[in-house]
Amino acid sequence: MFKVLLVLVQNFLSHSPKQNSLGQSFAYFFLFLHSNICILGSKNKLKRFNQNLTFSNVIQPSREELIQQRFSLKGNWNKDFFKNDNPIVLELGCGKGEYSVYLAQKFPEKNFIGIDLKGARFWAGAKESLEKKLPNVAFIRAQIELVTDLFTACEVDEIWITFPDPQIKFKRTKHRLTNTQFLAKYKSILKPKGFIHLKTDSEYMHGYTLGLLEGMCVVVDYAHHDLYSNPHAPNEATAIQTYYESLYLEQKKPITYLKFKFPE
Repeated sequence: MFKVLLVLVQNFLSHSPKQNSLGQSFAYFFLFLHSNICILGSKNKLKRFNQNLTFSNVIQPSREELIQQRFSLKGNWNKDFFKNDNPIVLELGCGKGEYSVYLAQKFPEKNFIGIDLKGARFWAGAKESLEKKLPNVAFIRAQIELVTDLFTACEVDEIWITFPDPQIKFKRTKHRLTNTQFLAKYKSILKPKGFIHLKTDSEYMHGYTLGLLEGMCVVVDYAHHDLYSNPHAPNEATAIQTYYESLYLEQKKPITYLKFKFPE
């Protein structure tokens, strides 16, 4: 990173007008720096997208393929992809895939699938799992709203939702990953007694979800508004931390956690 910045500074000095005032030079420099960083970021994203195409553990169905029910792995994940009958665990909005990779190592007797629309993010998890030769982890580039087009009824054993956007504004409610529509989708693909885990730094998201669950007669197995302050917190919720979760903890920001299942 230092070498990259040094090159940018040298390029700036060689191209900046010599007659500019100090203030103008600073302004010009920051604009120059921002534009070049954006270019570098775009190149990195393109590189990761291209690498994802070569990864055997990355699946990228088109939206049309899913909506038109042409996705061949739906209902066949165990048979055609993992080649076993082990339980399937989803990580929705997986980001860099930290949970999927960690859990795949800890529980080789289970299959893990991270789902996120931003492939450049889960590229890291996909690459790491290939390097570690983990056969029980995969990543799907798709919208969470299409989860019932990715999996058939009772195909999934467990779901993790880790640090989703709380979508606090009312008009964004339809995008909140624990609204009633999303919960209905999860219920349809989960096996009976299958658990859902919600881990978030948003007290609003935690309270909103708890309120919905109370009105649905859902079985809440565990709920806490400050997970790491509880000495009896379940290890499955504290053993792994995402990058952003680590930042929140450094800022002394409480992390909330919910574990629940739908009534049979």
